[in-house]
Amino acid sequence: MSKKYLNIYRIESSRLQNWDYGWNGWYFVTVKTKFNRPYFGKIVNNKMILSNIGVLAERYWQEIPNHFNFVKLDGFVVMPDHIHGIITINKKDDVETRHCLVSTNNHLKRSLSDIGHYRYRNPGKQNLSSIVGSYKAIVSKMAHKINIDFAWQTRFNDKILWNFDELEFFQTYILNNPTNYKK
Repeated sequence: MSKKYLNIYRIESSRLQNWDYGWNGWYFVTVKTKFNRPYFGKIVNNKMILSNIGVLAERYWQEIPNHFNFVKLDGFVVMPDHIHGIITINKKDDVETRHCLVSTNNHLKRSLSDIGHYRYRNPGKQNLSSIVGSYKAIVSKMAHKINIDFAWQTRFNDKILWNFDELEFFQTYILNNPTNYKK
């Protein structure tokens, strides 16, 4: 059950509480439009036909590494009412593996039990939330020039990809998404 804050129920985070989303890794991200409105275009003959706002969504996704030099992009697709993409965070000064975290940065040296608490106090500017938040902000700003009603759902969905099999699965999922789309 959700906890109350200021006597109001709130949705608990779906983020892993023992994971710092600024750590190097592959992240599969889904960002939806508010009320699943098809602002980005439509599927015709199993192919995505982008609207003007869909073109913006695609363009600004490709620009993410220009603003976050530690990001590499992998698979990506714009769908009528959402986008899917794989973001790789690869900070050169972080030395880590999936099994043992070792770093020259102090932010990685805190205990795993403190990570969730730390993330909410100070999300920083070099993590998945700041990347996706910046992307959503610029798409919104530019989309409002085309359609003032454009809006994203609050938050976004993510999945940490733990190995190459998961990476390949989601690369294929993204590639086939227009063919498999049901609305």
